[in-house]
Amino acid sequence: MTNKPVSEEDIPEISQLDDVESRRRFIFDEPAVIRRLEQRSAFEGITSNGTIAAACMVFAAILAVIVANSPAYEIVENVLEAKVGFILGPIVAEIPFVEFVNDMLMAVFFLLVGIELKYEMTVGQLRRPRQAALPMLAAVGGVAVPALIFLAFNRGETSSGWAIPIATDIAFALGVMSLLGNRIAPETKVFFQTLAIADDILAIVVLALFYGQTPNIAWCAASLGVVLVLALLNGARVYSLKPYAVAGIALWVCMFNSGIHATLAGVILAFFLPAKTDIRLSALHDWLDVWAVELDDTYDDEAHVLGQHDFTDDANIVERVMHHVTPPLHRAERNISVLVNFVILPLFAFVNAQVRFVGVDMGAIVSNSVTIGAFVGAVVGKPVGIILVTFVLVRVGFAKLPRNVDWVQVTAVGIMGGLGFTMSILIAGLAFPDPMLVMAAKCAILAGSVTSAVLGIVYVRVAEAVLSSRRRKEAA
Repeated sequence: MTNKPVSEEDIPEISQLDDVESRRRFIFDEPAVIRRLEQRSAFEGITSNGTIAAACMVFAAILAVIVANSPAYEIVENVLEAKVGFILGPIVAEIPFVEFVNDMLMAVFFLLVGIELKYEMTVGQLRRPRQAALPMLAAVGGVAVPALIFLAFNRGETSSGWAIPIATDIAFALGVMSLLGNRIAPETKVFFQTLAIADDILAIVVLALFYGQTPNIAWCAASLGVVLVLALLNGARVYSLKPYAVAGIALWVCMFNSGIHATLAGVILAFFLPAKTDIRLSALHDWLDVWAVELDDTYDDEAHVLGQHDFTDDANIVERVMHHVTPPLHRAERNISVLVNFVILPLFAFVNAQVRFVGVDMGAIVSNSVTIGAFVGAVVGKPVGIILVTFVLVRVGFAKLPRNVDWVQVTAVGIMGGLGFTMSILIAGLAFPDPMLVMAAKCAILAGSVTSAVLGIVYVRVAEAVLSSRRRKEAA
């Protein structure tokens, strides 16, 4: 960093810079630093792109299927079954790598889901019940109908998989929807995102109530104790993330041993993270003005930065205060979003899409009631449930479609609601002890997601072409 202070002549120049990158170039004087900042900006552009994140997950799933049907299968299986953990004196904690991914890493994914839910409930669509009612009730239809369709094809032991087709993978679906560009109205994306969030809430409730193990009372009590600690931290207005992270890890350990699915620890933790800042934002501008003068007074343009103790101490105070401007909820999201979207979810896809067709009777898989129920439930049940509930609520006058959202767009939302991957695969692994049934469910999930994506894209393009043709005829 240069030791040259900002001159009076430079101040108007700074004020005229209206983008972050230009301001960064102004304050940094080292070309190497500027190049790294540009590279970081490019990286941030990639990692904030939902389409790229969804593509990474798709690629990981495809790679998993290829590997599962190659000579590398046994090597990968050995790696997935290998134990991971730690040894601390007499304490030995280890679990298979596949469980580490599905139970521990996915808890971080659920933390991100919980953060998004809390965000929507605080400042998003879910804070306006009337506005959110239509997509949220449509989500109920999109959960109930697929479950009923699955049960129509399955009785007895296979009926436990009824929740497999109920979930919509928001990352996949929004990624596919983004491929349609301006053919999908922004209001439709908001409608779909609200629906998918409500879908996530319902899936989380189902996971907690129906797919846990026999509860261990002692560990359940310990889990409640940790939840109480989180509540006390929140009530005491603790805005540092570290105590919450420690309590979150303790909660995961307790829930892992309690019989309740451990990934739910992430959702619980998210709802206790403060969504407020401990800084009076209305006073921040004046406070910065005072410290700007203080920094100017303590700066010595003839001294090396290492010798400017008063200046660097003042700068450190400003830095620490500015760090507190961002609420802990937002800080946590920023810290884990890239990890979740580009490491955890692709790794989850690779680990759980290990579908091996070698030596398998595909006829038996295709005709299996689990495969049929999960596939039809997702591809047919999701759009029927979403569209039907939306139509009824609009028809009876309970709600109106959002501005710029028509029935073509609602139908597209319904079709793309069948893209279920992350939660569906997680539920499939919990629903069936029989590996063949799990494989049948995974085949249905993969086939159903691909089918829903293709049908959604084709439907929107065909509908647009038909409407354009009709408009041209009317104009002629």
